Amino acid sequence: MNDERTWLGYDEFDAMDGVVHRFILRQPEVDVDGERGEVIARLSVAHEGQLEEMGFGMGSLVLAEQVHGCGVAVVHEGMAEGVVNPEVDGLISNVRGKVMGIYVADCCAVFLADEAVGSLGLVHSGKKGSELNIVGAAIELMVREHGADPGRMQVRLGPCIRPPSYEVDFAAMIRADAERAGVPADRIRDDGTCTASDLGRFYSYRMEKGRTGRMLALLGRR
Repeated sequence: MNDERTWLGYDEFDAMDGVVHRFILRQPEVDVDGERGEVIARLSVAHEGQLEEMGFGMGSLVLAEQVHGCGVAVVHEGMAEGVVNPEVDGLISNVRGKVMGIYVADCCAVFLADEAVGSLGLVHSGKKGSELNIVGAAIELMVREHGADPGRMQVRLGPCIRPPSYEVDFAAMIRADAERAGVPADRIRDDGTCTASDLGRFYSYRMEKGRTGRMLALLGRR
């Protein structure tokens, strides 16, 4: 069951055998008036508690550097604990015992899965990443590395900034790119939530002028 005060989950991913996921919301008790690195460090205690609830430790967390590009890395069995993959904004995995993480504060965390072959993907897609079709790149890599089939995939867009709070509707770009990659439209889900519209639940880089926290999207397999 989702605790919508502190995190969100999605029914289609809850239904997948062994798959665990969360979209961790604003932590109101944490001071987030600071630069990205220091704020993420302050949030780490809350995030670690959420990981433990999911059955993972911080050592199981695999992160992307997030450079607003279209690079996607493959998570491997022997990957070092707590690794941050340089120069990528997306991760794919079919490894049990690892959980992928993406930080966002207006950009979109996109969850992807082909349950039949155990292939998972998690990408950070803002304006630049969406223009570069990072979701299409992640789907292509899932096909090549794991034998995934876009026709079976589930794609879920997390909360992100949207018009009129932002001049570019990159959520629409993400949905269109996933469909062009072969994912059926009815398997691409997006509830339209705008991060700029509810600062009680979400961090917004734009609305808070860069001095804010980060939500953490998590996706893995036990």
